[in-house]
Amino acid sequence: MNTADRIENLRYIFRTLLAEREEYAGWQIPDTLEKQQAMMRALLNVRPPLPVTTEFLQAQDAELRQQLADKGIVALQDIPPCQSDNRLRIWQGDITRLQVDAIVNAANSALLGCFVPLHRCIDNAIHSAAGVQLRLECDRLMQAQGHPEPTGCAKITRGYNLPAKYVLNMVGPIVRDGKPTSMQEMELADCYRSCLALADARKLASIAFCCISTGEFGFPQERAAQIAVGTVIDCLKTASYIQEVVFNVFKDEDLFIYRGLLP
Repeated sequence: MNTADRIENLRYIFRTLLAEREEYAGWQIPDTLEKQQAMMRALLNVRPPLPVTTEFLQAQDAELRQQLADKGIVALQDIPPCQSDNRLRIWQGDITRLQVDAIVNAANSALLGCFVPLHRCIDNAIHSAAGVQLRLECDRLMQAQGHPEPTGCAKITRGYNLPAKYVLNMVGPIVRDGKPTSMQEMELADCYRSCLALADARKLASIAFCCISTGEFGFPQERAAQIAVGTVIDCLKTASYIQEVVFNVFKDEDLFIYRGLLP
């Protein structure tokens, strides 16, 4: 997409989104691409799971694919395997760039994504990069289920505009005081088991885990990593299809912890 086409495409996206709510009347479209991308993301963050037209999806998808191209896709072969176990890999960076069969999203019990504009959580990042289709699919799943998603369970959705084919949406335990109970440790292990079991049932070969529950949910990073590595290695003993697991970290501290556990 050339610059002129991209600008016109973004203007169509803004016209559509701003027309949806009366309180947006009078909003001005920013004059730089960076600010326009931030405004588009913010508007999509707060948008309820309402129907959209085919024309809007085409415009949104074109812009999100261009954003992905600008960021760059990271393939499995770009990430060296761990010497201690060549099925495992550690990668630091934006999980929405990973080209694997499935990435894991640390969601909340509503499973609809983060509604806080431009929030830095992984739930916001994944929904923003996937597009409105992910929230719409999650809403259909939750409407059919009729109750909040339990901790330690997982649901699979398409990846849409992500390089990953699928998203495994799961809810991790919330630790309020930095000291997880034995029950919360078991729940965190269940998160990894549920995702691997679901991925294996779908005959997926590769999966990338985020650091589940360690951000907004307050689980201590080192203990969470110990549970993650131990549970994954144990599950791989009986998995039929999973061949490669990526531990995706964002913070330097998490990278140091995982490298200590997996030289």
